[in-house]
Amino acid sequence: MSIALNDLDRFYSREEYRLWCASQPKGRFERVDGRIAATSPERIGHARTKVRVWQALDRATRVAGVVCEVLPDGVTVETGESDYEPDALVNCGPPMDVNAIAASNPVIIVEVLSPGTASTDTGGKLVAYFEVPSVLHYLIVHPVRRSVIHHRRTLGGIDTQIVASGDIVMDPPGITITIEEIYPGGGAGA
Repeated sequence: MSIALNDLDRFYSREEYRLWCASQPKGRFERVDGRIAATSPERIGHARTKVRVWQALDRATRVAGVVCEVLPDGVTVETGESDYEPDALVNCGPPMDVNAIAASNPVIIVEVLSPGTASTDTGGKLVAYFEVPSVLHYLIVHPVRRSVIHHRRTLGGIDTQIVASGDIVMDPPGITITIEEIYPGGGAGA
């Protein structure tokens, strides 16, 4: 992947960013504060954990019968001047158009930590995601250590809980997943 230095140094509107991405032969990118940021290749532990979280959320939405769709990475969440692609998300409400790029009503957002993005996932993205009015839950999942940080919007602000076993309750929309689904066999996610 080759990105010209001037591509990284300038501000991109959302439309300019999408056109720029479409012109790239390969690679994954996010727009952070209007600037292009390349994302690193994923490690196997990260990918496995991401899939298990998606499967748990998909099962939970079907069991609960909520009008929500679980989407994998690649779907954008638009926040101010940034366009992030979380590892998984739950979008609620009417089905989105098949040609949509961004989630129309993201309610749950999931990021699996990686060495290159841990500080962004726990800092800048935390703030940005909760700027989106529909976002009620933000899960930060460790790919190896058995722990999920669950940030939840409340009337008083944002509550945070570290979950190492048992249930992760997300209401609304009314779904529950378990740590054991993410880390099967009592071990780590890798």
